[in-house]
Amino acid sequence: MTDLDGLTALVTGGASGIGRATALLLAERGATVAVLDLDPSGAPDPLLRVRADVADDASVASAVAEALDRLGGLDVLVNNAGIGASGTVEAGGLDEWRRVLEVNLLGTVRVTRAALPALRASSAASIVMVGSIVATAGLPERALYSASKGAVTALARAMAADHVGEGIRVNCVHPGTVDTPWIGRLLDAATDPDATLTALRARQPLGRLVSMDEVAHAVAYLASPAAASVTGTELAVDGGMAGLRMPRA
Repeated sequence: MTDLDGLTALVTGGASGIGRATALLLAERGATVAVLDLDPSGAPDPLLRVRADVADDASVASAVAEALDRLGGLDVLVNNAGIGASGTVEAGGLDEWRRVLEVNLLGTVRVTRAALPALRASSAASIVMVGSIVATAGLPERALYSASKGAVTALARAMAADHVGEGIRVNCVHPGTVDTPWIGRLLDAATDPDATLTALRARQPLGRLVSMDEVAHAVAYLASPAAASVTGTELAVDGGMAGLRMPRA
């Protein structure tokens, strides 16, 4: 497919995981793509690599300016950068809450604010947030992560309303449990990795983890001019977690 031919895109957290899969798919479909990442070395050619810490104002301002200069403009922004967190509301200290919110929520705010002037100049402007199923479905031991992604989802809706008159579409993808390096680290730390993986698979009605490529295709659809009438929408790629109520075995 070449539905993104001639467009430019910026993907945060684009050197690994869902971000890398998304950046490569956008490039495959014809876009010129820059990735922002703490360690952009994991992004292969033809992706443009720019180092950025989305938790730092100056770093974001400099990185977005460099990316826009190299891209020559911007049509698509994918706010993907994020970090995970486990535990109930009592777990960890408030410094951990601040750290996760700085990246997952305020990082999205920083990058979006820096990119908006360029997006306003585009005739095919689209912002896609990578949220999470935890924003709409209560999962145990995910209080902080859920709070951060719930905020991102609400932000996406508000931004869609704010910028629809400027021709900028804003949508959100909600992945379920995705087979990413973060899940790998979670399993490595588990007392019984096999049992933990079985439980992660079982909580999704399809009975397996979501692939990174499946999420990337959802992002690419929302980013594409093929979705020109889609804004303010949340697209779940979650194996049925949010919408299906399955009987217990």
